[in-house]
Amino acid sequence: MSYIDGYVVAVPTRNKQNYIKIATEAAQVFKDHGALRVMESWADDVPDGKLTSFPLAVQCKPDESVVFCWIEWPDRATRDQGMKQAMADARMQHDPAKMPFDGQRMIFGGFDSIVDC
Repeated sequence: MSYIDGYVVAVPTRNKQNYIKIATEAAQVFKDHGALRVMESWADDVPDGKLTSFPLAVQCKPDESVVFCWIEWPDRATRDQGMKQAMADARMQHDPAKMPFDGQRMIFGGFDSIVDC
C-alpha cells in the first residue's frame, strides 16, 4: 500500500490565494519527484476543541484558517528519495519570512497506509 506524508498548518485567512499558489507549485514539484497525489484542504467544518482539535494543535489564531494536506507516495523508499529531491529542487527554495504561513506551527509526519478502500 501507499505511504502518506501529512501535515496541518494555520494560514492567515487573508493569505488564502497566496497559499493556494505556493501549494499548487509545491504539489507539482512533489509529483515531479514521485508523488502520486497531493491534496490540500482549507478548513470548512473544523470545530474548536477544549482539550484537542486541529485549531489547538497548530495554535490557530482568530484570523487564521486550518489547512490539512496529504501527499500520497507509492512507498516509503520513493517518498524518502522524492522528498529529498523535492526539498533540493530550486522551485522549493522560498524565503521563510515570505511564506504565507508560520512553518514553526506546522505539524507533519509520515504514515504507513493500513486501510485503503
